[in-house]
Amino acid sequence: MRRSEFEVLVEDALRGLPEMFREKMENILTEVRDRPTVAMLADLGLEPGETLLGLYQGVPLPARTAEEPPLLPDRILLFQEPIEQSARSRADLVWSIQDTVIHEVGHFFGLSDEVMGEIERERERRLERGRGRGPVRRGRGPSDPPVGN
Repeated sequence: MRRSEFEVLVEDALRGLPEMFREKMENILTEVRDRPTVAMLADLGLEPGETLLGLYQGVPLPARTAEEPPLLPDRILLFQEPIEQSARSRADLVWSIQDTVIHEVGHFFGLSDEVMGEIERERERRLERGRGRGPVRRGRGPSDPPVGN
């Protein structure tokens, strides 16, 4: 997928966040990169062969003080290649982008990986109940073309 198409899907995911969260998201840059660097993976303690779909860099909202506001904008990085490689269809790709955006925005709001994992599992359960089947990323629809790089 071309970078510009991927970025539109990221923008759609950000616009899909509830307004009460969007209005608090000031001074945040969202950037799409091909893949995480070796240094990023090492800093997070990821083993060879493991990858990363997104990364929040900054000072979480609850950790900020009026005396020491952040000097630089926070950043949310999304890594296009691993996200595309994890997707089996376009619908799956959209789900993965939304899921990654929600996860990284959660870190901006100070939520831990454990809390974000529970939010993601609840999102999957709601989707399953609403559609009578598993989450989009678990399967591939017959009309969904494969996602390519």
